[in-house]
Amino acid sequence: MDILAGMKLEKLDKSLVDATEALAGKLVGFYFSAHWCPPCRGFTPILKDFYEEVNEEFEIVFVSSDRSESDLKMYMKECHGDWYHIPHGNGAKQKLSTKYGVSGIPALIIVKPDGTEITRDGRKDVQMGTNPKAIIAKWKD
Repeated sequence: MDILAGMKLEKLDKSLVDATEALAGKLVGFYFSAHWCPPCRGFTPILKDFYEEVNEEFEIVFVSSDRSESDLKMYMKECHGDWYHIPHGNGAKQKLSTKYGVSGIPALIIVKPDGTEITRDGRKDVQMGTNPKAIIAKWKD
């Protein structure tokens, strides 16, 4: 995925991994969200449950709109799954927002391993779906 080439993604435990390695062969959900956003705080636990069922085929990259690194970390600790995030202040946030046309949060953009967009309505699919594996199969079609 060119936009993340050479970037290190971080987990809550502060471990860093090369983005290309972390996302290789998986569908990716870019999750645009923030701690201060009430709709985000409502959707994040739903996304966490979804992720726990399909994380062998699907990876989430949290793209934070939080105002500080401490807000980002607090939000992840409170209700996120064990997924990656772009380190606070990294310019990739704006590049991803522009590339995928994100104008509001929460937003969940689903892409193929090469970065090709599958849907900008990942949030709707996850919220309305009852079978995470069927949603992943739909995204793979």
